Parts: sequence; C-alpha cells; structure tokens
Amino acid sequence: MAKRLSNESSIGDVLKEIIQSNKLQPGINQVAVNDAWKNLMGNGVNNYTQKITLKGSTLYVELTSAVLRQELSYGKDKIIKMINEELQSEVVKEVVLR
Repeated sequence: MAKRLSNESSIGDVLKEIIQSNKLQPGINQVAVNDAWKNLMGNGVNNYTQKITLKGSTLYVELTSAVLRQELSYGKDKIIKMINEELQSEVVKEVVLR
C-alpha cells in the first residue's frame, strides 16, 4: 500500500510517489529514450532505424543498413553521452546496434 502524502505535498512529489509505487519508471525511460534517439539522430538515421528498445540500462537499436550500423558503432560513447544529456539522467550505459 502506498504511503499517504500530506495535503501540502507538491504535484511533483505526488507524481514521483505514483511513478515509484506503480513501478512506471522503466516505461517512462523507454519512451524518453525513443524520443531522444529520434530528436538527436535526425531523419537520415531514423529512416534506417527499425526498433529501439531499452532493457535495464542497455539500449538496443535495430538498423536496416549495415554501413550505418558500422559508422554508428564508432561513436557509441558519444551516443550514450548525448542521450543521457538529453534525458538529464544516467539512463543508458551501453548501446547495442543490431
């Protein structure tokens, strides 16, 4: 049972409690990472992106172009840094390109 918050709690505190008690954070992170990928990579990469999945702290990206997959593999650390900066938290620690 969720703990009862006082009537003076801010909306942010109430939302954090709801997210924590209902274990919604992984789903919120999945949506946020998906949006960050689309915003940061642009149309060129998004045209070849099939599926983006976040499992734990590992981001799995399925691409239809082997050449693009090879090019992005050289910049995995930069991709991780850019996504985490966009989300303002340490969500992604590893990227796997498929």
